[in-house]
Amino acid sequence: MKKIGFLSFGHWSPSPQSGTRSAGDALLQSIDLAVAAEELGADGAYFRVHHFARQLASPFPLLAAVGAKTSKIEIGTGVIDMRYENPLYMAEDAGAADLISGGRLQLGISRGSPEQVIDGWRYFGYEPQEGQSDADMGRRHAEVLLDVLKGEGFAKPNPRPMFPNPPGMLRLEPFSEGLRDRIWWGAGSNATAVWAAKLGMNLQSSTLKDDETGEAFHIQQAKQIRAYRDAWKEAGHARTPRVSVSRSIFAIVNDIDRTYFGRSKDQDSIGYLDASTRAIFGRSYAAEPDVLIEELRQDEAVAEADTLLLTVPNQLGVDYNAHVIEAILKHVAPALGWR
Repeated sequence: MKKIGFLSFGHWSPSPQSGTRSAGDALLQSIDLAVAAEELGADGAYFRVHHFARQLASPFPLLAAVGAKTSKIEIGTGVIDMRYENPLYMAEDAGAADLISGGRLQLGISRGSPEQVIDGWRYFGYEPQEGQSDADMGRRHAEVLLDVLKGEGFAKPNPRPMFPNPPGMLRLEPFSEGLRDRIWWGAGSNATAVWAAKLGMNLQSSTLKDDETGEAFHIQQAKQIRAYRDAWKEAGHARTPRVSVSRSIFAIVNDIDRTYFGRSKDQDSIGYLDASTRAIFGRSYAAEPDVLIEELRQDEAVAEADTLLLTVPNQLGVDYNAHVIEAILKHVAPALGWR
């Protein structure tokens, strides 16, 4: 059994061919798609975060709105770039969104990905400490977030406060019990997956990772997941961790599907995230359901994960994306034992 959700990048474009021509369209349709996905029986509505781009950027207003409009579906991110974040303010936003949703927030965070601008985090007022990289800064911000989400007091109270204080040191409010266990790390390498396990975060692994062995993407990703679980066990955490992978999967069940995805690429590709980081990009899956089922049986990483996030082409509109999700839930998931 797997939890199956969608992951939207929230693209928008003023092009006449786009179903989301403004930021408002992207946000409102994201809410509508989450509602539709819940009605279809999907388990999660996740959203990507990119700055300086015509895509979803500030996640917490959207997550709170989705939480208020739904009742069962998990809501989350995949991922928030921690290089841009004030972790204390973020903890307050996350706590509020989690409380509004009734404890359904699954917060994916990470060091980030290639950006639209050079060192965009500098415009947000952040600089790595001397001798550290921006990746180090992102991980440091993550560690601070994890610490304050424990709900322990750390701030000395004012002896003459505006409002009465509880005894002792003060914590951030609003505090949402259990949110600390629902933080996920988006790992691009085996080493960062192991680091996330040691800190007690769940694992998100996308359709891109460092090319560390030259093997097929799904094999490398499966090895990453196994390394993560080994590190989790070694760390001695009490709870069972969760692991998600994302995939572009389209079941071709009508002529519209065939028009959009009949010629989708069906193999991994290699590229460079920067001058020195060689990355492997996982293939897309697009075929009639019986073919798709057999192809997905061979995906080792999908087999290893407990959660599958379907990347959706959000600019094709809510109705079509609901159809994409329903086709997987109806025609593919049962045959693979996911439902």
